[in-house]
Amino acid sequence: MIRTARAFWFTSPGEGEIRSVALPEPGPGEVRVRTLCSGVSRGTETLVLRGGVPENQYDVMRAPFQEGDFPWPVKYGYLNVGVVEHGPPDLLGRPVFCLYPHQTRYVVPAETVVPVPDGVPPERAVLAGTVETAVNALWDAAPLVGDRIAVVGAGMVGCAVAGLLSGFPGVGVQLVDVNPARAGVAAALGVGFASPDEAEGECDLVVHASATEAGLLRSLELLAPEGTVIELSWYGDRRVSLPLGEFFHSRRLTLRSSQVGMVSPARRARRGFSDRLSLALRLLADPVFDALITGESGFEDLPGAMSRLAGDPSALCHRIVYDPAQP
Repeated sequence: MIRTARAFWFTSPGEGEIRSVALPEPGPGEVRVRTLCSGVSRGTETLVLRGGVPENQYDVMRAPFQEGDFPWPVKYGYLNVGVVEHGPPDLLGRPVFCLYPHQTRYVVPAETVVPVPDGVPPERAVLAGTVETAVNALWDAAPLVGDRIAVVGAGMVGCAVAGLLSGFPGVGVQLVDVNPARAGVAAALGVGFASPDEAEGECDLVVHASATEAGLLRSLELLAPEGTVIELSWYGDRRVSLPLGEFFHSRRLTLRSSQVGMVSPARRARRGFSDRLSLALRLLADPVFDALITGESGFEDLPGAMSRLAGDPSALCHRIVYDPAQP
C-alpha cells in the first residue's frame, strides 16, 4: 500500500523544496496516477517563485489541485502526465494528462484526467495545458483565411499559438521577439520571425504574449486600421501604460483579453473544459511542438532547476522526468 508521495513546494522568494506528502487511498470514482513527467510553465511558475501574484488575484490564480495559499508555501503547477495505477478498467495502465502540480504520485477524481491519444508521446503531452491556452486564444481571435497575423512574444504560449496558426490556409504568420535565438524555434514551427523593429505592419490580427508594456505597444502599432490585438499576457503585479489616444482611436483598433480560465464565448455553448483539453492533446500528435521543449531535469533537481529557469529568458517549457522507482 502506497501511503506517501513527494511533491515540489514554493516556500519563499526564489526558493522551493521537495516534501513528503500523504497519499490517500483512491475511493470510488478516483484514480491513482504515477507521474511520468511534468512541465514547468516558466512564465507563470517563476512569477509564483518570486511572489509576484497580486493579492487581489489569489483566487483567480489558484491551480486546480493547488495546496497552500499565495504567496507561500504553495504547491503549484498544472502540466502533468502520468500512468494510471489504480482506477476504472478503461483507464488502468493508460497515460493521462492532468492539471496537477509536480508530484510523484497523486489521487484525483477520474473525470479530471484526460487520456493521452495514441500517437502522442507522453513526453510531448506535458504541453497540453499550453496548447489548450492557445486553442482558447484562437477561438477568441477567430482568424480568417488569408489574414496577416503577428504573434508578439515567443514564450511557451506565443510559440504554441504560432504553431497552430502555421496550419491555417493562406495565413501569413510572423513570430516577433527581442531574442534572435527564437528564430530557430520559429523555423521549426514553420512561421516567419522578426525582431520588434523589423516586424511587418498592417496586420489584421496580433496575438500578444510577451507580458511586457513595450510588446503590447508594438502589437498595437503593427495593426492595420480596425485590426485586433488579443492580449494573452499575464502581468502579475506589474502595471502597464499605453497611449490610447493617438492612432488607437483614429485607426479604430480593438484590444481584447483572452484567458484560459473560461472557455471562449465563441464555443462555450458547445464545448466544455474537457473538450478543449482533449482537442489540445490531439493537436500534439504533430511533432513540430517538440520545439517548445528546451530543457529537461530529474524531479530531485527541481528546486535548483526552478531557480535557474527564473534567470533564463531563453527557456520555453522545461520538462521534469520522474524515476519510476521513487515513491
